[in-house]
Amino acid sequence: MTKNTKIALGCGGAGCLGLIVIVIVGVVLMATGWVKTPGNDNANRSSNFNSNRKTNSNTKSSSSGSTMSDDDKHRLFQAVGATKDDDLLMKVLAKIGFPNASGPGYDKFMEDHPTWALNNFEFMDTVDTPEKGRAYVEAHLDD
Repeated sequence: MTKNTKIALGCGGAGCLGLIVIVIVGVVLMATGWVKTPGNDNANRSSNFNSNRKTNSNTKSSSSGSTMSDDDKHRLFQAVGATKDDDLLMKVLAKIGFPNASGPGYDKFMEDHPTWALNNFEFMDTVDTPEKGRAYVEAHLDD
């Protein structure tokens, strides 16, 4: 084995290892919502969500949102995200105290959610499909 062959094998191995690390980081970023998942058309969902915000602008803030723990709010919000159901999302937002996807604390909640998600992978695995997410929301929406 020549010196050039050893260098080539070393560079190939390092390159392969680097590619694996990049793929793992990409998957984690997509799972936590930091990066949009390819093929996931959220354009229509976004427009529906914004129209629902306008329609529900007279909705009163839910008093139950203030009695829920932050962890429970994040769990409910994560679960409803898996359902991709805008009407159910609006119900959850009202439940956790943000009926129009706005209000005191909403920006902070949205800022804190990715960090919460990074620390709660086990829970996220329990609501990783629309069916599991819907089941969790339906079981906890009236808590």
